[in-house]
Amino acid sequence: MEEPPAKVAPWVRGHRLTMDVLLDPPGVASEAWAITATPATFLVGRDGRLVAKGLGTRPWLGRDGRALIEALLAR
Repeated sequence: MEEPPAKVAPWVRGHRLTMDVLLDPPGVASEAWAITATPATFLVGRDGRLVAKGLGTRPWLGRDGRALIEALLAR
């Protein structure tokens, strides 16, 4: 949140992230989406609408997290 690319890039490389990492140096998106913690995860439906929002660390790879994602994808 509100970090410059030069600070974020080494962290992304160090964690070997393969997903897109969006930066918001001025904080516009953080304010618009009411992001008050990191990480922030948004599940967006096929229709482009927000389905769920998780602030803070979540066990997405655990049984419950996978079950939630699979149920949402089945819709």
